[in-house]
This record gives sequence, structure tokens and C-alpha cells, in this order.
Amino acid sequence: MNFTYLGPLLVISFFFGLLIFLEIGRRIGMASTLGSYAGNSTVNGAVFGLIGLLIAFTFSGAAARFEARRHLITEEANAIGTAYLRIDELPADAQPEIRALFRHYLEVRATTYRHVTDIKATNAKLAEAEAMQKLIWAKASYASHRKDAHPSAARLILPALNTMIDIVTTRKVATENHPPLIIYILLAGLSMMGSLLIGYEMSSDKDKKWLPMIVFSGVMTIAVYFIIDLEFPRMGLIQVQSADHILMDLRKSLN
Repeated sequence: MNFTYLGPLLVISFFFGLLIFLEIGRRIGMASTLGSYAGNSTVNGAVFGLIGLLIAFTFSGAAARFEARRHLITEEANAIGTAYLRIDELPADAQPEIRALFRHYLEVRATTYRHVTDIKATNAKLAEAEAMQKLIWAKASYASHRKDAHPSAARLILPALNTMIDIVTTRKVATENHPPLIIYILLAGLSMMGSLLIGYEMSSDKDKKWLPMIVFSGVMTIAVYFIIDLEFPRMGLIQVQSADHILMDLRKSLN
């Protein structure tokens, strides 16, 4: 499934769905024989209060997860940088090969999530990084236990490597950490019900007012779009890739 096209399609569908429910509500109101629109304020207040609460909840959660993903990139860069510096504790003849592995590993990690919509390519990068982790660990572990290694080599470099490896799993889980789908379904459903109620209220005016309908649908669509964009920051306008330069800058500094 191509998420690049799915996102805009969902946004457009949501916008027109709101317009349709506004019109349905207006026609129901015009066909109603009750003739009174008083007393609906309590129902409207409850529905729109719930919509506002749900929007605030989902937006706050999406923003928090967005910032967490950015911080994890910095943490990974720090972990790799620390492990790289501790290579100095290994025997001199073992250092060049391990440093070269580190540089290649950093290039892989910096580009792993560059095309996140290409699941096969992303999984291939993750698999390559995992293979390199095992290779780096094996060579560093062997070198750190050699007789000519620094006495503290194993105690210094192996925990640093462990942290560097663990952060990869943490980042991978963070990219998959999203609210349950039912939350978004509930948000969409409540928005449609809200449109229905607004349309019903608008039926007291026999002349159709397109501007308020379009404005309401547009505002709700923009709010929901940016919530989803924050939740999936590598697929839309909001991009977490701006933090990836930290890994690339680190790669340039390694020699």
C-alpha cells in the first residue's frame, strides 16, 4: 500500500465527508416538523466538548511522541560517538578495522528511515545494521580481551556498544508506537456527528450558507491532518528527518 497517496486521499475524503454530513443534517432539520431548535444546546455542547477533548488528547500525545523520536536520534548519535571514542582502548592494530565498521554502520543508521514508506528498503537497512552490530561486537569483544589491550578495555567499550545496540530497538519501537486505530475512528465518527448537528442547527435558515460549512470542514480537516502528520512524521509535511543531520554530522567527524 502506498502511504504517499493514501494520506491525501483520506484527508480529502474526511473533508467531503464533513460537508456531506452538514448537508444531511440541514436537510433533516428542514424536513423536521418540530419547528424548534431550542434545547439542542445541551446535546451540542456534550458532543463538541467530547470532540475538543479527543482532539486535545490526540494532538498532545502525537506532539510528545514526535519530540521523543527526535530526542532518540540525538541519543543514538551520542551512544555511537561514545563507543567510537572508546575504541582507543583497544590494541592499535585492531582499531582501523573497527573504526571503518563504525563509519559504515553510521551511514546505514543515518539512512535507515530516509524512505520509511518503502517497507522493504527499511527492513533491509535494519537487517544490515543488525548484522554489522554483531560483527562490531564480535571484533571489539575479541580485541578488548587480548593481552595487549588496555586493562579497562572490555569494561569501557562493551557497555558502550550495548547501549549503541539497544537504542536501535528503542527507535524502532518508537516508530511503531501509535494510538489504537479505534481512537482515530472515534475522532472521525464524532466529527461527522458534530457536522450533522451543525447542519441541523443551520436548517433554521432556509438559505444555504456554503462559507460556514466550508470553513468548519476545513478547520476540522486541518486539525485532524496535523495530528496524523505529527503521528507519522516521515510521511507528510512535518518531518523528523531534520534531526537526522545529527547522525550525518557525526559521520563526517569520524576519522
